[in-house]
Amino acid sequence: MGENQFSTIPVAIYDGVLFMAGLAYFVLARFLVMLHGGESQLGTALGKDFKGVISISIYAAAIPLSFVSPWIALAMYVFVAVMWFIPDRRIEKISP
Repeated sequence: MGENQFSTIPVAIYDGVLFMAGLAYFVLARFLVMLHGGESQLGTALGKDFKGVISISIYAAAIPLSFVSPWIALAMYVFVAVMWFIPDRRIEKISP
């Protein structure tokens, strides 16, 4: 993206990569909960996975917005990164 001065197409492609990575994480987490059961420690810890759903939603919204303004899409990427940087207490609450 930097080589192209953050033009529209590279930003949109980067967002597509981020969206697919977020989707893969969400599917993997749901598969693990299904495999271990919803009442297991893992299932209880992951719960509804609010951060995962919000991340995918923001990435999905950023794809068309990157054609309006690449800087808006980049700001959305930073927001998701900051959101994930804040510690998630779900697993700590469940651990013995």
